[in-house]
Amino acid sequence: MTPSISQQQLYRFLEDRFTCAQACTECARTCAIRASLVEPDGSECQERVRRMGIMCAEVCDATCRVLSEDTRQDEDAIRVRLEWCRSVCLDCAHAFEAYPGAESSAATCRACAEACSHFLETLG
Repeated sequence: MTPSISQQQLYRFLEDRFTCAQACTECARTCAIRASLVEPDGSECQERVRRMGIMCAEVCDATCRVLSEDTRQDEDAIRVRLEWCRSVCLDCAHAFEAYPGAESSAATCRACAEACSHFLETLG
């Protein structure tokens, strides 16, 4: 962000950043719960859902921390983090869609990916 941004642009940036962090938090919570509901020694599909849920929870949690802790971070580093989070969320949503009863978890992952995409647009 350049030093010549308007107050309105700054508010929009902070609101989008907060919205993305909230979506990441919700996704991390949902994925952790979904992963805990799957049998560890289940089928290949169950194992994929469990692994993807754990990974997505960790990535979303780390992304939320990056977005909520220090605003003086390198924009390129934030962009890489958001792109990684978006990608993992979409992969996780795909895994959840193949697992009966996990449709709402898939929707939460997709919402997080969308929030990451929107915030990436804000970064320009």
